[in-house]
Amino acid sequence: MDIFDVISLLGGLAMFLYGMRLMGDSLKENSSGALKRAIEKVTNNPFKAFLLGIFVTALIQSSTAMIVITAGLVGAGILTLRQSLGIIVGANVGTTVTGQIIRLLDIDSSGAVWLRFFQPSTLAPIALIIGIVLIMTHFIKNAKSIGNIAIGFGILFSGLLNMTGAVKELSQSGAIEQLFAGLGDNPFLGYLTGAGVAFMLQSSSVTVGILQAFSASGMLEFKAIYAVIVGIYLGDCVTTAIVCSIGAKAEARRVGVVNILFNLSETVLVLIGVIIVHRLGFLDALWNEPVNSGIIANTNTIFNLTCSLCLFPMLPVYERLSRRIVRDAPEPVKAEKYRDALDALNPGFLDTPALALRSCYQLLLTMLGAARANIERAFRLLEKYEEPLHQELLAEEANIDHLTDSCSRYTVELLPHLQLQQHVAILNQYFKVTAELERLGDHAVGIAEIAAGMAQSGTRFSPAALEELHVVEDTLREILDLTEQTFRSRDEKAARKIEPLVQIVSEQNAILRRNHLRRLSLGQCSIYADNYFSNLGVEFRRIAAVCSNVGVATVVRIHPELADHEHLYFESLHNGGDAAFNAAYEAAHARYFSRLEEPFESAQPPLQNDENAACPEPEM
Repeated sequence: MDIFDVISLLGGLAMFLYGMRLMGDSLKENSSGALKRAIEKVTNNPFKAFLLGIFVTALIQSSTAMIVITAGLVGAGILTLRQSLGIIVGANVGTTVTGQIIRLLDIDSSGAVWLRFFQPSTLAPIALIIGIVLIMTHFIKNAKSIGNIAIGFGILFSGLLNMTGAVKELSQSGAIEQLFAGLGDNPFLGYLTGAGVAFMLQSSSVTVGILQAFSASGMLEFKAIYAVIVGIYLGDCVTTAIVCSIGAKAEARRVGVVNILFNLSETVLVLIGVIIVHRLGFLDALWNEPVNSGIIANTNTIFNLTCSLCLFPMLPVYERLSRRIVRDAPEPVKAEKYRDALDALNPGFLDTPALALRSCYQLLLTMLGAARANIERAFRLLEKYEEPLHQELLAEEANIDHLTDSCSRYTVELLPHLQLQQHVAILNQYFKVTAELERLGDHAVGIAEIAAGMAQSGTRFSPAALEELHVVEDTLREILDLTEQTFRSRDEKAARKIEPLVQIVSEQNAILRRNHLRRLSLGQCSIYADNYFSNLGVEFRRIAAVCSNVGVATVVRIHPELADHEHLYFESLHNGGDAAFNAAYEAAHARYFSRLEEPFESAQPPLQNDENAACPEPEM
């Protein structure tokens, strides 16, 4: 043994770790949409959740990632702790699939040439070739991400081959024998070794893979490695529990605690079970025999699957214990109104973009609802100003600003994690919509300030003026309904109905302005009220413009080819270049302008007493 053997071993380990990380991250990126849909279908049936945990963990190659994602969903209120229990147990079984893949090291191709294609020495270069071709040619959808999966697979097996080659060299020096010599007679030492290595590497799959690589020396006996395998479970779940606890709610931290309780129970069950079975003589043929990667993979799978089935009835007990260990924090005197929506922006979702984007989407819907509610408050203030209602509006605006800041920070953090162009397109839409919804809240505040200024100056609108304003308000309400439908369902038909109404609002404001000037000329409105009326028209047009921008963002999301020409496309709509636009415009024009077409004949006498009345109330 010399220093070069050690360097070769560590280099192979580095390649193995990087290949595992690259493959796992790319799998999560590509499967995150399916992962989101699968988790959303989880019911209160623990067995279905168990199967889901196995399947998804096998897919993304990481029980830690699966449990952290589950903890985030529990913290966000999407899943309950009880629904997550089966997923936790299933994730521990699903992680054994990696070991079953690595056992390809044991394939003997001497009997058939075609078996050579399944040997790592052949699979590694094939995967690398496929990966680089996909990355460089982009001839299929998501070629880069799929290519990264293949590259990660190739690097993983290349690292394994490098490690096994170095281990064979080290075994000739007796280093491997000395390393594992004491573990066979001291299961507790083996248990601590497995736990320590898994804790440092933060992956049970990687640790088992390293053990499989060391088995190539032919010097690892079953009595020396079974306790190591069991220790790996504890080391990995401690890491998971720590990650689940960082900045998480109590319910999310309980997911990590349940995982620890389950793995501790699994440890006790396996160690006692192996001792009993060995004493009965059923392991004599295997106890002192060298193991290969296949035996290690099978042992790992059997331990996990058997313990999962035996301990499954204990899940309600684990739930109760977790609630005793992790107590609910005392509620603050005034709970934050949108805490659940903010908690859904979980950092644990960043590596699973579909779930992270879903959290952003839910938060944006929350923002839209809050902004709409504030606009309704502002309309009420125009009719009758009330200071408490104004303060309620301002408090809600502060909430909207906080939601905006949180969503903006989260989307910036999410951006480096995106690999699929589809996810980048969605995030671009959310960037735009976040800014627009923040502006929508600002315009509600603008209307409220106009109402407050009128109240302070004693200015008021007559019933005729209010009726005209009601027409525009009703138009804006229809636009807001369509905007919510557009964004909630990515409804292109609803999005295209927004633009005709936006033009209607612009023309309505022109008519309201004309009527207002006529009232001024007749002396029925004070010149001092003109500024309020003009500013109100500006706020109305800006609300319509915000909704138009949300609609545009949705249409561009559906038709990316419009991204660089959206202004030309919508100019053509407003210039009469679209039959559907023209039909919708004519229908809306007939619906709303009939309420504004009555001739202005309210020839009331000029203002005598109240110079600040915009359109004075008729005398009783």
